[in-house]
Amino acid sequence: MIAKYKQIKKQSWQTIFLSVLLGSLVLSIVSLLVVSNLRISKKRTLLDSQIDKLKAEISAAEEKKQQLEAQLNQSSREDYLEKEARETFNLKKPGEEVVTILPQEEKPQQEEEEIKQWLAPLETLLKRIF
Repeated sequence: MIAKYKQIKKQSWQTIFLSVLLGSLVLSIVSLLVVSNLRISKKRTLLDSQIDKLKAEISAAEEKKQQLEAQLNQSSREDYLEKEARETFNLKKPGEEVVTILPQEEKPQQEEEEIKQWLAPLETLLKRIF
């Protein structure tokens, strides 16, 4: 009877040890899976944000492509070419006269200088009097 009790006691310690070992093994595997899942989710959010940025760049590039195609279509028209040649190179048709409007010169500075020239002798005269 005592021998059976010792065997049961020995087996119970063995079962407890094995169950603790098995439990810690399962717990460590679960924790590793959780950590790897967190890393994967962080990487996924980073990649999703990069995908969104790239999609925005693609849409901007497509819009610019459409604008350039529209400009290309417009530039092939004869009236556009004529307009650009007139504006850029100051070309004219035979019998036409080209009129160029120059920017207005700054006259207020010239007028101020003339006024200062006229007032200079007056100022010296006033200084001598007073």
